[in-house]
Amino acid sequence: MKSANLLLAGAVTVLAATATVHAQSSSIPAFKSWPRGASPAEIGQKTASRFIATPHTNFNRTTPPKVITYPETCTWYGALTFAKVTGNKALTQKLADRFEPLFGSRDSLIPVPDHVDYTVFGSVPLELYMQTKEERYLKIGKMFADKQWGPPEGKRVTAESHRFYNKGLTWQTRLWIDDMFMITAVQSQAFRATGNPMYITKAAKEMVFYLDSLQQPNGLFYHAPDVPYFWGRGDGWMAVGMSELLRSLPQKNPDRPRIMEGYKKMMATLLKYQAEDGMWRQLIDDPNSWKETSCTGMFTCAFITGVKEGWLDKSIYAPAARKAWLSLIKYINSDGDITDVCEGTNKKDSHQYYLDRKRNTGDLHGQAPLLWCATAFLR
Repeated sequence: MKSANLLLAGAVTVLAATATVHAQSSSIPAFKSWPRGASPAEIGQKTASRFIATPHTNFNRTTPPKVITYPETCTWYGALTFAKVTGNKALTQKLADRFEPLFGSRDSLIPVPDHVDYTVFGSVPLELYMQTKEERYLKIGKMFADKQWGPPEGKRVTAESHRFYNKGLTWQTRLWIDDMFMITAVQSQAFRATGNPMYITKAAKEMVFYLDSLQQPNGLFYHAPDVPYFWGRGDGWMAVGMSELLRSLPQKNPDRPRIMEGYKKMMATLLKYQAEDGMWRQLIDDPNSWKETSCTGMFTCAFITGVKEGWLDKSIYAPAARKAWLSLIKYINSDGDITDVCEGTNKKDSHQYYLDRKRNTGDLHGQAPLLWCATAFLR
């Protein structure tokens, strides 16, 4: 009975949020009347179809992956949320069909949840559970979310793992800004799927720790404490991570004001660094660095969400989001692949290192934010 009540509470929370957002979105002119071929519904469908036709990827290498990678997880999650918001049950079924082999002959593709980049995979089965109500998805997704808060285990455990765990944080903490999507996505999903506030409460505490450790006075974030550069996609993970968390974080949560403060401070600074055409750059504050699509998609998603939820001034941020979207989708080629996506990137204390990162085409780091934006516009 307790489990059923938690599920009901989660469902009521999500339905109430959806109703509120729908009412707000109808009063945002900048999010209407798209040019032919530029609407979120059209772009979302094209991107989701491209994903379905794409085999499991391995960070743009020609060899198949040993396990599902986090860019695929993020794109899969985005396609599922797009299917839900558009009521496209056929698309949901195709995305479920992609998962089916993971229950059997290809179960080895399911990553071991011993690192943030692997644990985020849980957001996919949790979304499939919410759309299909099949318990087998919930079992897998909940296991991933629970492992994040469990005691350190496996080959990746370090002395720091125990230190963070003893402070009430996840043992998978590493203080890279990327983590603040990888952790918050799966934990927010676990809350939405189960109604159990433990998941999102812990994620909020984790977010505050990262905000206090990494956010700079200008509102942006270093890639890591020892890497003093404002890398576009790294900051993008933080922007969408805060958006994803705040969207479902209960109003009474004691950490909500601190997270909202950090979010709004970041959004204000991003507005200042948005290029005239609507894009953002590989290094956000370097006007000579190249315009990059994955971070532009992520920042756009954070703007859209803030406007739709009423956190940001719609007269300022809605036109900025529209401009960004219309510029971003110009980078999509005839195959449905977005260009100028920064390759997967480790941290390094070198300005030139970030400028020299490869510009990929069709990289799922860039495809995923297209779907997140489409969902955010339509949600």
